[in-house]
Amino acid sequence: MTVAALLLPASAEEALTPIDGRPLIRRLVDAAWAGGAVPVVVSVADPAGEVAAALAGAPATLVPARDVLGGIDAAVREVSDTDAVMVWPTAYAWVDPETLTSLIEGHGMDREAILRAACDGTPGWPVLLPVTRLGGTDPLADLGSARLLDLGDPGTIHDSSTPRSQLPPYRGPARPTSGLTHEWGSPAGQEPDPG
Repeated sequence: MTVAALLLPASAEEALTPIDGRPLIRRLVDAAWAGGAVPVVVSVADPAGEVAAALAGAPATLVPARDVLGGIDAAVREVSDTDAVMVWPTAYAWVDPETLTSLIEGHGMDREAILRAACDGTPGWPVLLPVTRLGGTDPLADLGSARLLDLGDPGTIHDSSTPRSQLPPYRGPARPTSGLTHEWGSPAGQEPDPG
C-alpha cells in the first residue's frame, strides 16, 4: 500500500511563510514524510525558484501548479503503485504526523473509502482519496461521502492564522482508526504471570 501526500500551497509566498523557524512548506514535507506518506508532491507555481530552494534535500517532488487531478497524476508518475493520495492545503500548517499515519491506517482497513480528518466532529484536512475512486472530474466535489475520522488533532481544522500557542491541545484518536484494540490495558494483560 502506497499513500502519497499532495501539498497545495495557495502561492509561493504561502509556501515560504516562516513557521517554527523554517519555511512552512519544509515543515509540512517533513511532517508528511514522518507520517508515512510516499511520495510527497508539492504543487505550486515557483517562478523565482524559491520554493525549490526551500525544498533542497527534502524528500519531495516539486511540480508546477495544477488542479488536484494534475497533482495526483504527478504522485502516481512518481511512484506507480500509489493507491491513495492525501490532499492537503498547506494553510493547515499544524497537522500532526500521527494524523497522517492514522489516515493511512484507515485506508489500509478500507481501500475504497474517502477519508477526511476531523476534530471534535468538524471536518478538516487532509482528505485521503483512493486513486480507484477518481474519475475525470474534481475529486474534491464529493467530500460529502467522505468518512470522517475524528483524530483529536486541532491542526486539521485550524489554519496557520491560529498561532500554535493558541491551538487546543492535541488529544489523538479516541480509539485506533483500524478498529483493532491492543492487549495493553486489557484486564487479561494486567493479570500476574503464572510463571
